[in-house]
Amino acid sequence: MTKAELKEKALSLPLAPGVYLMQDQANEVIYVGKAKKLKNRVSQYFIDSASHSPKTRLMVSKVDHFDVIIAASEFEALVLECSLIKRHLPKYNILLKDDKGYPYLRLNLSEPYPTMSLASKVLEDGAKYYGPYGGRYLTQKVIDTLRMTFKMPGCNKQFPRDLGKGRPCLNYQMGNCEGWCQGKPDQAEYLERTRQINALLSGSYKPIAAELREKMLQASEELAFERAAQLRDRMNAIEALGQKQLVTAGRMADTDAVGFAQTEAKACFAVLHYVNGNLIDKDYEILPLADDPSEAVSALMKQYYLTRGAVPKQILLPFEIEDAALFEALLLQTYQKTVRIRVPQRGDNARLLELAMNNAAQEAERVTSAEERRHGTIRLLQQMLGMEQAPRRIESYDISNISGTDIVASMVVFADGKPLRSAYRRFQVEGLEDQDDYASMRQVLRRRFTHFLAGDKGFEVAPDLLLIDGGVNHAQTVLQELTPMGIRIPIFGMVKDDRHRTRALVTPDGAEIGISGKQSVFAMIGAIQEETHRFAITYHRKLRSKRVKGSVLNQIPGIGDKRRAELFKRFKTVSAIRSASLQELQGVLPKDAAMAVYQFFRQEDSP
Repeated sequence: MTKAELKEKALSLPLAPGVYLMQDQANEVIYVGKAKKLKNRVSQYFIDSASHSPKTRLMVSKVDHFDVIIAASEFEALVLECSLIKRHLPKYNILLKDDKGYPYLRLNLSEPYPTMSLASKVLEDGAKYYGPYGGRYLTQKVIDTLRMTFKMPGCNKQFPRDLGKGRPCLNYQMGNCEGWCQGKPDQAEYLERTRQINALLSGSYKPIAAELREKMLQASEELAFERAAQLRDRMNAIEALGQKQLVTAGRMADTDAVGFAQTEAKACFAVLHYVNGNLIDKDYEILPLADDPSEAVSALMKQYYLTRGAVPKQILLPFEIEDAALFEALLLQTYQKTVRIRVPQRGDNARLLELAMNNAAQEAERVTSAEERRHGTIRLLQQMLGMEQAPRRIESYDISNISGTDIVASMVVFADGKPLRSAYRRFQVEGLEDQDDYASMRQVLRRRFTHFLAGDKGFEVAPDLLLIDGGVNHAQTVLQELTPMGIRIPIFGMVKDDRHRTRALVTPDGAEIGISGKQSVFAMIGAIQEETHRFAITYHRKLRSKRVKGSVLNQIPGIGDKRRAELFKRFKTVSAIRSASLQELQGVLPKDAAMAVYQFFRQEDSP
């Protein structure tokens, strides 16, 4: 379908809730969305394209046709959207990478010698299930910790079938197992420790610790010090397990705090799980950048909780989401449990949420390289300036002079966000004796691009973006100079704040784009501005020093560096100083020094 046909079809849709499926030429579903009013939502994709993000524009460019499913209610539309996203895994939806769910710890108490194992879901098989936990690794870690603490078997032997068969394994030799395969300790002791594990998983670690303490003291009174030491070690381990909340007491956390953060190149979705205010676990996933963080959180949390197998009593979010109430209803239907979704602004919940946001930010920062950071900043700058291609090569220009003397300009180049010093160039402005930044800038840019058009070495590469030190008038001046030359390159002036930092970029027609709200772009433009100014002022000082040191004024008694600088500031050139009257010289120097200069040049001119 053409864009006009897509638009016409969208405008013919009803004002009813439903789901839409965008498809490409291969009939593959590339995006699934939900709408309160299908006509209004779907038509936006094909009418107001200027306001779309680059990702949305790309998605729309791939749409060949679309289908809709009208729902009886918004709730039904939400359920259908979640189901279709899980089924099709559309390319342009924000997706969690792993849809495996979260495992449980299964304790099979119906066996003569009960065993612990991983289970992907709860079955009606008479076994006890605990969790779910954050993933297979964490669940296995809980099982291994319990085995080590209670010195339970971790081998593949089955009891009582394998009792007395073979020698104890390495775990026994290392003190990690009691050697149950040898029949000692006996089954009664095995069941007793299983009972303690069951109680610990159910959240009752204090009675177990007290029970072990009593047995330890009794063993000590009976002078069975080795057994007393073993009981002490097990008691300490159990107390540590309970205090650190390594298990979830047979239930999911009562509070989840959801964090979301983005760097220049990566995003992170993080969930912190709390029980009674204590942090027990963290899940997170690294994702591509999202155009709308609120929309991303809404999409990700739906996938997360509908595949996890358990939900907390409340979920804390950093942003309001449009369909929070509908999602609460869906969780109630799915888990037969009331869940409250909140966006806390103050108090304990706000602090829990802040920690989740900090965790997300740290994980995103950790996986973002310096190169990804630079490229991400360039892409962000491209979006902010509305450029068709990323400004991989940026040239920046600045003029430096003092009262019109030694007028110079700097051309600084940043390639892929880094200074390309081999491409820096310096210009000495010619034919101007008075300070005129606009004329100086016109001359410098004309010379630079005349070299470019001629293919001269060092100037043969064109920039993607020109940054001019100054405001809208400077940008206009450069545009007026380059347009007749056939040069079509985006030009922006660098507008300063009261601390002489670039706060905004301005187009030749006066449109300002603020950059202070985007820290990475603000920092990069600031670095370019500082480097351009540094390079210009360094060249200016070099020329001025060279001129002053080689000046004929050095031969005049009583004229040092300070008075020499004052003369050049007032008269600009040695020729003007030579032609000055005594009265004019006395306007700059003391009478004796002025007379010395006046007489020096008169004697020099005499035959």
